[in-house]
Amino acid sequence: MTLKPEILKKRAEFLAAARARHKGTKGLMLQGLKREDGFEALRVGFTCSKKVGNAVARNRAKRRLREVARMVLPEHGRAGWDYVLIGRAGATAARPFEELKGDLIYALKKVHEK
Repeated sequence: MTLKPEILKKRAEFLAAARARHKGTKGLMLQGLKREDGFEALRVGFTCSKKVGNAVARNRAKRRLREVARMVLPEHGRAGWDYVLIGRAGATAARPFEELKGDLIYALKKVHEK
């Protein structure tokens, strides 16, 4: 089943995911929250702190995270979950794209099995 992710926009949604399950890899950090609100939408948010670099570096890292999520989440994500992808300093923008995809798939498996 393929799902089209919705985008997280409110700070409270990001904070709720921050208190949930998480898994770090070389290229990114994934936070995942199984929602109990009854809605079956898959939602995703993206963030990069100033540790990642200046605005240009942060935007590049977020663009890569958005593209990886667009390719991986419809197949490997689960309905009723919120995911937040966090860029890593020096790694998200520089990591080869296929390895970044592998990082997200691995992190999703680990977050789901906990």
